[in-house]
Amino acid sequence: MNISKRAQALPASETLKISALAKEMQQAGKSVISLSAGEPDFKTPSFVCEAAKKAIDEGHHGYTMNTGTTELRQAIVNKLKRDNNLDYTINEIVVSNGAKQSVGFALLAMVDKGDEVIIPAPYWVSYPAMVQLAEGEPVVVRTSFENDYKLTPDQLHSAITPKTKVLILCSPSNPTGSCYSKEELTALAEVLRDYPNVIVLSDEIYEYITFDAPHISMLEVAPWLKDRFVLINGFSKGFAMTGWRLGYLAAPAAIAGGVSKIQSQETSAPSTISQKAGEAAYNGNLDEIHAMRDSFKKRRDYIVGELRKIEGVKCFNPGGAFYVFPDISYYLGKKAQDGSVIATSTDLVMYLLENFGIAAVPGDAFGEPDGIRFSYSISMEQLEESIAMLRKGLGSLS
Repeated sequence: MNISKRAQALPASETLKISALAKEMQQAGKSVISLSAGEPDFKTPSFVCEAAKKAIDEGHHGYTMNTGTTELRQAIVNKLKRDNNLDYTINEIVVSNGAKQSVGFALLAMVDKGDEVIIPAPYWVSYPAMVQLAEGEPVVVRTSFENDYKLTPDQLHSAITPKTKVLILCSPSNPTGSCYSKEELTALAEVLRDYPNVIVLSDEIYEYITFDAPHISMLEVAPWLKDRFVLINGFSKGFAMTGWRLGYLAAPAAIAGGVSKIQSQETSAPSTISQKAGEAAYNGNLDEIHAMRDSFKKRRDYIVGELRKIEGVKCFNPGGAFYVFPDISYYLGKKAQDGSVIATSTDLVMYLLENFGIAAVPGDAFGEPDGIRFSYSISMEQLEESIAMLRKGLGSLS
């Protein structure tokens, strides 16, 4: 049976592929420490879980409005004002089955065949595939380690053409953990003044996991962008609610309406119980969230310090999320003990997984061949063990 050309052309998610392989090895009895997972290792806060249980007991078992409940969308509006000083109405909010769906449906609503979408690399693995699914053209701009893998105004200006429709930004970044500063966002926004047809899709899913400075959205520093700005967020990372599948976008009414129509045909609204949980999350106390962030900061400080001690590894200090993305180009071209050559970051990742039980994600998957993504969303004990194995694994190459 022949499947569609669209499905044939679409790559599988490399992060999910590596995670699945690591789990298979663990089930086969092999010792594997996974530094590949993109989810917190914490439980969902108890008050959020209690809200979900209450919703079940009270009989909230049916469909909701396609765009989400009025109560949850109002909680999102209130949160955007409270945390980001942004003004929205509930008609500009669409709640979806995860921020991933929000990104995908937004691109489907904005991009026509042949439209160009600028994607700074390293990028989250799904961005280019989503653009291709919308029949757009991904325009990948490779950023530099020296600039913490952040897009510069000159790079943005050079990438824009008459076909440019969307710029995708992710801050804090997956996979690098980099955070754009107020000054950096302002400089990028100033470039966009000269290109009124370019829409910004700002993925802010890691907003609550920032360590050295508060999160800031480009729309906060450039409110004049609002009529061409799509803000993506959700509950998966900050509230450790990955399995609840709950995200949203805030966008101009026309774009929100387009997303709503697509969603109405594809999935309808997310789980009613998840929406009740999300409502409680945004209306509740954030102490548990801050404690989780503080734990991630301790792990970040540890892993960055240890990586910098390993010969040939370069690692900057990421400002958010729970990833580090070191430059490992020193090891590309080296030989393993069996004589095989480590030609790519994918080769290195597979070598470390198969021989030393460390699961990571190659930079190749993120559009940066000189890097590797390590998630430090594991216990400190596991993190210490993984660093010891990583040092041993890299030290075995010659």
